[in-house]
Amino acid sequence: MKRIQLSKLFTDFFHSEKTGGIVLIVCTVLSILIANSTFGETYLHFWHQSIGFNVGSIDMHHPVEYWVNDGLMAIFFLMIGLEIERELYAGELSNVRNALLPVIAAMGGMLTPALFHFLWNHGTTEQAGIGIPMATDIAFALGILSLLGNRVPASLKIFLAALAIIDDLGAIIVIAVFYTEGFSLAYFGSAMGIFTLLIIFNRLRINYLIVYLIPGVFMWYFMLKSGVHATISGILLAFAIPFGDGSEKSISYKLQHFLHKPVAFFILPVFALANTGIVFEPGWQKGFGTKNTLGIMSGLILGKPIGIFLFCYAAVKTKICRLPSELSWKHITGAGMLAGIGFTMSIFITLLAFNDATTIVNAKIAVLSASVIAGAAGFLYLKAITPGLPDSSRPRG
Repeated sequence: MKRIQLSKLFTDFFHSEKTGGIVLIVCTVLSILIANSTFGETYLHFWHQSIGFNVGSIDMHHPVEYWVNDGLMAIFFLMIGLEIERELYAGELSNVRNALLPVIAAMGGMLTPALFHFLWNHGTTEQAGIGIPMATDIAFALGILSLLGNRVPASLKIFLAALAIIDDLGAIIVIAVFYTEGFSLAYFGSAMGIFTLLIIFNRLRINYLIVYLIPGVFMWYFMLKSGVHATISGILLAFAIPFGDGSEKSISYKLQHFLHKPVAFFILPVFALANTGIVFEPGWQKGFGTKNTLGIMSGLILGKPIGIFLFCYAAVKTKICRLPSELSWKHITGAGMLAGIGFTMSIFITLLAFNDATTIVNAKIAVLSASVIAGAAGFLYLKAITPGLPDSSRPRG
């Protein structure tokens, strides 16, 4: 059986996410430890202190945490957008038959967890958290999978990466549609006007990155003021930048390759440090009994693997798509478990969904707990079904 070979860019991406996942774990643990130490108050105050500048009548003073979540994360979404674009034009998603399975898997992995949360929280104020268990953290999921080395097929790595990327796209749509406050048509129209201009530049084959990045900053500002979350501008900018032939000479490739390390080793770690400084007050365990926590944890731990498996099984049995030759249903189950690692996107949606501090803390604890359980379960399960496998091939079965 011919083994699937991983492209150079995918391999670079996979190893970047692998190491980035380890860094995220370290930063998360460090943030929690500091927040609960004698330096906790100073640490939390740092993220809440205001910094910025004035440009004429425009006041751009915001808390450090705000700059991280609305500024730096826009760059993270830019890279995600470039990865989605690459997959659509030249990757696994460029072939409809290959793309269908992870697309359908992602649908199951978003709708089923959302249903779990809805069943627990419908009619309550916590219903706004329905989007929290829908997300999959690419860095953590691929990081855990990488610990298995060549025990798992290359096609499973591609399947999980494509699934997580589509999952992120779904989460982005959810953010844009459901987590918009104080919508301003004027500012939104200005942002979309810039996006249209960038698309025209694209069609005119203007291949100077600076021509896209400078207007992209203004698009970010107008999107920020529009009420639609500013990070959406990162996705729009990614699709405006010319993909070209996808070679190493294209500006899309160069920017994506350049962003891998800053995102993996600076932006996401800073996001983790800024948003996981959870103070465990006396009685914090009671938060596990809330319906919102139960909805988040059941959605990530149970909803993800159940939804991914059932949607994939139905699609294959109805011959809508086929299971890659290297993969078995056990692999799909294991990938579904790892997809239950929410972390970055889940915490991000938590911050958009709620304003109450206690609810946010409980939701973060739920996301972290569920992600640990899902990651450990997925790792142990995949390790158990591929004992002592010396290479990346695995018979179907």
